[in-house]
Amino acid sequence: MNTQVTNLMNDIEKCRTEMVQLASRTSLSDHQVVAASTRLDFLINKYYLLTSRKNT
Repeated sequence: MNTQVTNLMNDIEKCRTEMVQLASRTSLSDHQVVAASTRLDFLINKYYLLTSRKNT
């Protein structure tokens, strides 16, 4: 696994942890939770694009 994918996986995990922590302190509709969720979606999509490109 290359460094870019490894770093991206670490970023995904950090973002997921942050989102869960924010959601446990606030509500799921809090703007910070929504922003973290949007960032997490972006990171996951980026991961998918990087890893699917290698398999084609």
